[in-house]
Amino acid sequence: MAIKFKSQATGDLVMVQATAQAVLALLGKSPDEPGILEPSDMAKALAALRGASDEVQKPAPDDQDTHEDPPEPAFAEEPVSLRKHAYPLVLMIERAQAAGKPIVWGV
Repeated sequence: MAIKFKSQATGDLVMVQATAQAVLALLGKSPDEPGILEPSDMAKALAALRGASDEVQKPAPDDQDTHEDPPEPAFAEEPVSLRKHAYPLVLMIERAQAAGKPIVWGV
């Protein structure tokens, strides 16, 4: 499932649910219900998103998992950090802040 961010200052931004949940958690917001980011809160939100770690969070190993890991792919994959995933939302917030328009989701 995806979460759609909307603002009158920009086009819509669609994020996969896991990424949107992590980004909204950084902002202290809940993805489980409709929400709004007011222009007065955008400076704080930008600081939180820009301060996000560039480290990639790896899932914790499952202790009950007894199967072997699949072989590594022959090509190198570059993991994407939450900070990089959040960059489109950072741009959206900057534009909405400049226009004085809120950003909503879940509506």
